[in-house]
Amino acid sequence: MITKTNRKAERQRRHVRVRRKISGTAECPRLCVYRSNKNLFVQVIDDVVANTLVSASTLDKEIKTKHANKEAAKEVGALIAKRALEKNIDTVVFDRGGYIYHGVVKELAEAAREAGLKF
Repeated sequence: MITKTNRKAERQRRHVRVRRKISGTAECPRLCVYRSNKNLFVQVIDDVVANTLVSASTLDKEIKTKHANKEAAKEVGALIAKRALEKNIDTVVFDRGGYIYHGVVKELAEAAREAGLKF
């Protein structure tokens, strides 16, 4: 019998596999990406104390594009980099969240790099 794959569960498995290898510290926190059908959410997390240092999403007032598309990803990437640099965070570890490094996730990462984050 052919069964339909649960895409959300597959993404969760990939995310857990990636999280075994990377972890954020105070010196080099983790840049975590979550992509829903409607919005993008990005956080800079210190995993040692389990604390979110900086966050940005398409729901913020500074973001003009209110969808989970490439234009919004560029805006969110620039905003998270700006907020991180204000808190003296310039080096991060990129956590793609189990998503393929393609499209929206790639645009977000490139915009954050262009705005000054190093990863």
